[in-house]
Amino acid sequence: MAVEIEHKFLVRDERWRREVERSVRMRQGYLTSDARCSVRVRVAGDQGHLNVKSGALGIQRSEYEYLIPLAEAEEILDTLCEQPLLEKTRHFVRFGGHLWEIDEFEGDNAGLIVAEVELSRIDEPFDQPDWLGADVSHDIRYYNSQLARHPYRTWSCPSD
Repeated sequence: MAVEIEHKFLVRDERWRREVERSVRMRQGYLTSDARCSVRVRVAGDQGHLNVKSGALGIQRSEYEYLIPLAEAEEILDTLCEQPLLEKTRHFVRFGGHLWEIDEFEGDNAGLIVAEVELSRIDEPFDQPDWLGADVSHDIRYYNSQLARHPYRTWSCPSD
């Protein structure tokens, strides 16, 4: 079984920007998303992806991801996915022996920046950079599938 082990944090300040190795624009949408699973299509740069992820809350979830033709991914996003689509730029930063993915959201989620680190095992230790804020790994509001349905700008108090 494919498993993703990921911690998710808010970002406290802009210091991470000095360490960015590369960035990629992403556009993604959901074919379905409920408590059981989400099925997502993403265009990241010049690649298309189909992703199936369990809906379980927490840092460990089942995840399956497949490359699909770019033209097909774009067509699915434009014709079959729930709207609006999620748009963001993912920045890659190395810190403490791990590659951090920092998602800077756009559109109705503008203003939200979330940092994620994937681990190989649930008890793997990892260093946390000074620019990290609160751990939101167990807060469903920060899951991309939820941000597509309930954008950050609509939250009554985003910092809760």
